[in-house]
Amino acid sequence: MIGRRHQVALALTALLAAAAACQNQERKEPAATAHPAPPAARGFTLVASGDILPHTSVLERANYDAGGNGYDFRPMLAAVQPVVARADLALCHLETLSAQPALTPPPQLAWDLAAAGYDGCSTASDGSLDDGIRAALSAMDQAGLRHAGTARSEDEARTVTLLRAGPAKVAHLSYPYDTDENLMIADARAARRAGADVVVVSIRWGTSWQDAPDQRQLSLAQDLTASKTAGRPDVDLILGTHTHVPQAYEKVNGTWVVYGLGDQIAGETTNPGGARDSRGDESTVGRFTFAAPARPGGRWEVTRAEFLPQIYDVDAGRVVDLGRAIAGGAELTAARDRVRDVVLSRGAAESGLVAGR
Repeated sequence: MIGRRHQVALALTALLAAAAACQNQERKEPAATAHPAPPAARGFTLVASGDILPHTSVLERANYDAGGNGYDFRPMLAAVQPVVARADLALCHLETLSAQPALTPPPQLAWDLAAAGYDGCSTASDGSLDDGIRAALSAMDQAGLRHAGTARSEDEARTVTLLRAGPAKVAHLSYPYDTDENLMIADARAARRAGADVVVVSIRWGTSWQDAPDQRQLSLAQDLTASKTAGRPDVDLILGTHTHVPQAYEKVNGTWVVYGLGDQIAGETTNPGGARDSRGDESTVGRFTFAAPARPGGRWEVTRAEFLPQIYDVDAGRVVDLGRAIAGGAELTAARDRVRDVVLSRGAAESGLVAGR
C-alpha cells in the first residue's frame, strides 16, 4: 500500500503542478462577463486546511526537493494548490512552536504557502508566547501571508486580522487551547465593529487522536454559535485544529463547525500508545461558499459546504487529494471512506455537507 501511495503522489505532483500554473490565473477574481453583477451581490468561497507541522522528516524532504540547498515545499503542496488557488480566501494552520525547535518553520515555508495560494494562517498554539515566534511572523509578513493568533507587541495583538474575500471583509481570529470563551466573543464583536462582514474563528482544541469531539468542544461550539448581537450571530465559521486526526463537521445553531481538520502535513507520528497510526496522515480541506446578504447589515450565509479528503504520503513527502488519486486508479478508497465516515458522523450530510471535487 505504501509503495502504491508513493507512486500516486509522485504522479499527481507532475499532473497538478502543470494544472496549477493555469489555474493560478483564475485566482481571486471571477471571470469577466458581459453583464457583471454589482460587487455587493457577489459571494465568495473560503477554503481551510489543517495543521502544518514542520517535523524533521518534513524539512528533510523539502531540503531534498531543493537539491540539498535550502528548502522547497512547493512539490509537497502541489496537489492542494488547484483547490487553494481557486478560492477567494484560503486559510491554513501553521504550527510555530518556538518551544519545540523542531517545529520552528524556515522562512521558505511561508513563501511556498503563499505561492500555493494561501492568504493567511492561524498560528495560536501552546508556544505562542515564546519570543521565537517573531522570526516566523516576520517571514510571513515578508511573504505576504497574513497571520492571526500570535503577536509581537500589544498593539499588534489588538489589531484585527482582516482579509479580503471577493467583495467581503473576513476577520480571522485564532486561539490556543482553553482560551476563555468570553474573550473570543468579545473579539468577534470587536472584529465586526472593525468592519468584518464574516468572522472566522480558528481554535486549537480537542483530545489528540480522538475521532469524536470531546465535551469541551461541543460545549464551546454551542456557546460561540449561540452568541448574537442585534440578532446577528457573532461568529460565522469555526475551524478546529490540534487533534491530529479528522473530526466531524456539524452545523450548530445555524453555523458550520469543523471540530478537527486533521494534519495536512506532518512527519510520521505515533498515537498515545506509541504505535504508528495512519489516521495521522489523514485530513480534510473545508470549502464554504458564502452568499451576500439580501440587505445591508444582514448575515453572509453559507450556501454550500464541502469537504475534500486528503492524506499526506510520508514516504513521498506529498499531499494527496484522495478524490483525484482514486479517480486516477489509486487504491485509497479505505482512507477516503474512513475520513468521510468521521466527517459525517454528526449528521452533517443532513445539513447539506457534500464531498467536494
